[in-house]
Amino acid sequence: MEAIRLEFQPEIKAKILELLSTFSSDELKIVQEDENFIENKRELDASLEKIHNGTAKLYSFEELDAILEKTISEYES
Repeated sequence: MEAIRLEFQPEIKAKILELLSTFSSDELKIVQEDENFIENKRELDASLEKIHNGTAKLYSFEELDAILEKTISEYES
């Protein structure tokens, strides 16, 4: 199956659902969108922009390993 994302004005929702209900469940499945989709997209777009404009803080594998080791050691008993 394929998936598409629709954006529409609230007043036409009933018409869209009426049209979609004419298809069988084998032909069409309505999937609820992740409620955090817009916020996640905004955060990812901002991160991508930082990468493109050179302001993102990037770490080497060794730097990441050191950060993780330090974080883990802070939570060990």
